[in-house]
Amino acid sequence: MSTRTIGIVMNGITGRMGYRQHLVRSILAIRDQGGVELSDGTRLQVDPILVGRSAERVKEIADRHNVPRWTTDLTEALSGDDEIYFDAQLTTVREESILQAIAAGKAVYTEKPISESLEGSLRLARAAREAGIKDGVVHDKLYLPGLLKLKRLIDSGFFGRILSVRGEFGYWVFEGDQQAAQRPSWNYRSEDGGGMTTDMFCHWNYVLENLFGEVESVIAKTTTHIPTRWDEQGKPYEATADDAAYGIFELTGGVIAQINSSWATRVHRDELVEFHVDGTEGSAVAGLHKCVAQHRTATPKPVWNPDLAETQSYRDQWQEVPDNAEFDNGFKAQWEQFLRHVVGDGSHPYDFLAGARGVRLAEAGLESSATGRRVELAPLQVDVPVLDRS
Repeated sequence: MSTRTIGIVMNGITGRMGYRQHLVRSILAIRDQGGVELSDGTRLQVDPILVGRSAERVKEIADRHNVPRWTTDLTEALSGDDEIYFDAQLTTVREESILQAIAAGKAVYTEKPISESLEGSLRLARAAREAGIKDGVVHDKLYLPGLLKLKRLIDSGFFGRILSVRGEFGYWVFEGDQQAAQRPSWNYRSEDGGGMTTDMFCHWNYVLENLFGEVESVIAKTTTHIPTRWDEQGKPYEATADDAAYGIFELTGGVIAQINSSWATRVHRDELVEFHVDGTEGSAVAGLHKCVAQHRTATPKPVWNPDLAETQSYRDQWQEVPDNAEFDNGFKAQWEQFLRHVVGDGSHPYDFLAGARGVRLAEAGLESSATGRRVELAPLQVDVPVLDRS
């Protein structure tokens, strides 16, 4: 069996997501399993070079995981023969670095939001298409077991005509005074690119459009429930970004989706995010890992009587959707798909334009909240020819 190696410039791996999900659980896991097997039997091995602003932190990570190549100089890293650039930096500095990578002729894979604005996102999409490089945006939740099972139900016709989707996401993020916060303080400062809407509407856009239909309009209310938080040094600061967003989305085909997102809610559900889908023939509730369903033929007939205590256990009336497969880490699974795509061994549909649609939805949500109006979304276009990128 032959093996080839592909170099990856990984920028921003000192952050939580960049380190845990993309470096350790994806690229290093792929390295340690001997690479990705291609359709012709070739093994595609990965060779990362780590990039970060702090030499001490990057070197410590490189030494800990036996990664021989690292640098604090992005320009130097991009001047080499590595084929892929990956970005997990703060959103405020992402666009400039990606443009530099595109100019260097690298394929680009990036976290989201891909830019601070829709204008910047489209600028990246145009630059990538004009350069003819392959580009991809992380759509991790589509690769998780719960949503894969939900997709299985959708593709089988289980729901009949889908009517509505209700999503609940969030948990209590401690303020940082009595207990340390579980999320970094920049998440709660708009000047640093923080905010629930900016963060999560990009996720909800790709979940909705890939499972249920493209978003045609949004009505949203965003707010900052906790106005003061404490940073990593224990100092109080003003939370200038929204920590909760409540949205109603109209999708193609008449599906209505409602999603509540909050870092100021205490969890009373089985998983930190759940999607309840109702259709004419059946319903399902999917989290990140589990999915339960109820067909119309097995649906009980509840009777409303507020004078009597409820005796039915409604949750027990649902059937769990079996795994029927082995599910890998969602981030790793998408990395493998993108790696195959870069070397011409498969497709990867989640490109910069998909990322731009997520940024557009976040901007539309913020606009709706500020104006109190419903915001309609027209199809996005990139004004250069679409290249054959198979």
